[in-house]
Amino acid sequence: MRLYCLRFSTNVERVAMALAHKGLAVESIWIEPDDRSPVERISSQRLVPVLDDDGHVVADSTAILEYLEQRHPEPPLYPRDEARRAEMALYIDWFNQVVKRPPNEIEAELLRDEPDQKRIDTLAAAMQGNLNRHEALLTARDYLFGEFSAGDCAAFPFLKYALARETADDELFHRILDDYQTVDERPRLAAWIRRVDERPRAVVCGDVRRPTISGSR
Repeated sequence: MRLYCLRFSTNVERVAMALAHKGLAVESIWIEPDDRSPVERISSQRLVPVLDDDGHVVADSTAILEYLEQRHPEPPLYPRDEARRAEMALYIDWFNQVVKRPPNEIEAELLRDEPDQKRIDTLAAAMQGNLNRHEALLTARDYLFGEFSAGDCAAFPFLKYALARETADDELFHRILDDYQTVDERPRLAAWIRRVDERPRAVVCGDVRRPTISGSR
């Protein structure tokens, strides 16, 4: 298997965690932000991650998580029970469609000639509300759904910025995740970030990830 990667990519880290959990080896194909041609050639689109499994190409991190589960079901990342599996699919869809929306919209606002601070404040408040929901979800749980799962893979690369950001990671979207998220008064979330960060990755997306994230603000 080959995985097309971009340094510090949150979506690549989702897949890197899943691959490591399943003990799967992968060849990393690193691309540059200003040259997406290798990804375009293999997948007809520009975004990472892209997985090439002996000629079978899968784009989009969520689709790759589902593909890995189908091809390599052990150890599992999704519940075997049909209802609980549907709940996890709904959670991941909620995370992609709802939790990721405010920071993306803040980024778009900040790139305007005259950013609307009131709108930014409203979006930032929505981000705080989503963190509170995760704090509640982690009540009496080590991981979001009890055992380590695709839900943790989907959420961690974004929520980890509530605790810390690597100094070399200066992408605007990641600075927004850092600036507008915090673990203050969210001890369960802070412990979960540290716990998940200790898990292996098949691909290390940054050079100084572990020393920085394992610290605190």
